[in-house]
Amino acid sequence: MSNSNIIEQKKQLVQEIADKFRDSQSTVLVDYRGLDVAEANELRKQLREANVEFKVYKNTMTRRAVEAVDLSELSDTLVGPTAVAFSKDDVVAPAKILNNFAKEHEALEIKGGVIEGEIATLEQIKELADLPNYDGMVSMLLSVLQAPVRNFAYAAKAIADQKEEQGA
Repeated sequence: MSNSNIIEQKKQLVQEIADKFRDSQSTVLVDYRGLDVAEANELRKQLREANVEFKVYKNTMTRRAVEAVDLSELSDTLVGPTAVAFSKDDVVAPAKILNNFAKEHEALEIKGGVIEGEIATLEQIKELADLPNYDGMVSMLLSVLQAPVRNFAYAAKAIADQKEEQGA
């Protein structure tokens, strides 16, 4: 393979990684090297089921990609084996799955991430992990929307009861 071919391939790969960062609602970078094969497979399975893409790239390629999308502060985390979880449609999923997995498997270390285009701290990633996922958020929202109606009904009934007592 000629040198220009290799350079072209690398350019395409950097572009591909950059696009993934750009198109994702959130990405989480992890060091997975302590996981054994079975654990790594289990993690991949959980991520795949949540529609999260989990990729391992050479750090040099990822560094170029994060520079291309103005996320160069992530370069510091790109040391040692790094895998990246990309999620296009659920901002919570990568953080939630990786954080929960890391709780049970100390070998998995969350190194950093991006939430809706902004570089996130580990604290922010953990906070995001504690949020309900999309379905959970929808049901929370619905219960919040229903709450005032219920409370209003109780209040109205209480006022009616009070009036009856006073009128009696």
